[in-house]
Amino acid sequence: MTTYIMLLNWTDQGARNLKDSPNRLDAAKQVLKDMGGEFRAFFMTMGTYDMVLVCEAPDDAAQARFCLRLAMLGNVRSETLKAFPETAYRDIIRSVS
Repeated sequence: MTTYIMLLNWTDQGARNLKDSPNRLDAAKQVLKDMGGEFRAFFMTMGTYDMVLVCEAPDDAAQARFCLRLAMLGNVRSETLKAFPETAYRDIIRSVS
């Protein structure tokens, strides 16, 4: 599985319906699970982003579908980073010529 870091911000709609955010989080977990993925960590943050999510998905296409599903609901905007674990990082650096 591939790891992704998602940086999320509430939209105006999401902020107006803030009290329902925990239910939306639970629903998002289920959507990703149904796609073969999994949440690894979730944080509400202070600063540039409102939330940070670390998740795994079977491949980039599944992650893209998950991001699109979230976007269609209109409660959050996301920026997604593909993450490489330390072992992959070391392999990549070793292979740089």
